[in-house]
Amino acid sequence: MEAIRESRTSGDAVAAADAPAGVGPVPPAVRLSIAGGLALLAGMLTSYGQAVPALGTLANAAGPWFVVAGLLVLLSGRYRRPALPMVLGVVVLELMHVGYWAATNLRGYPDSLSVTNSWVLMAIPAGFLAGAVVWAIRSGHPRWRAAALGVTGAVLVGEGVRALLEVAATTGTTFWTVEIVAGVVVVAAGVLTARTPLARVVALGTGILGALGVLGGYLLLG
Repeated sequence: MEAIRESRTSGDAVAAADAPAGVGPVPPAVRLSIAGGLALLAGMLTSYGQAVPALGTLANAAGPWFVVAGLLVLLSGRYRRPALPMVLGVVVLELMHVGYWAATNLRGYPDSLSVTNSWVLMAIPAGFLAGAVVWAIRSGHPRWRAAALGVTGAVLVGEGVRALLEVAATTGTTFWTVEIVAGVVVVAAGVLTARTPLARVVALGTGILGALGVLGGYLLLG
């Protein structure tokens, strides 16, 4: 309980420090509406991006969606306690699916939005994780922050390695290599900015083990 109180106090202090002088806080409903609208837009842009050769691989990658979901949860401002951002992470990802579905049908390609769709189902654990990452980064706790950066990097590295192993022959290797490098940079940032030796171990450990877990999950699901 003390850790939760401390993290909440730290988060409130950061939010207050970030607010411009003379400008009142943005109402929570407005923040949530903006985050939801941007989630729909991100899903729609993904569909249209798949029709652009230079953006096709990016638009078919899951790692960027995970990062965007985390950024939108952060934008919502609802990350004082872990439960709410985790739920919001799922909501944001599912809204991105709705936007993708709508845009794909508008483009003339029939697409269904079913609760049994594998991507819709995967959005549940991925959304929980994205929300937890946001809470951990904003908690002010060194080990939680280190773990969050390690996990984020792991998602990017794991997907990139899987793609190089299985789909690079048809998509090329450039984007996946960049994604892996970006993931390594995020993990390295977690290690280098950690304030304690234990936090550095946590960042590196979650980065390595998480990447192996993501890779294994992709290979298992085929």
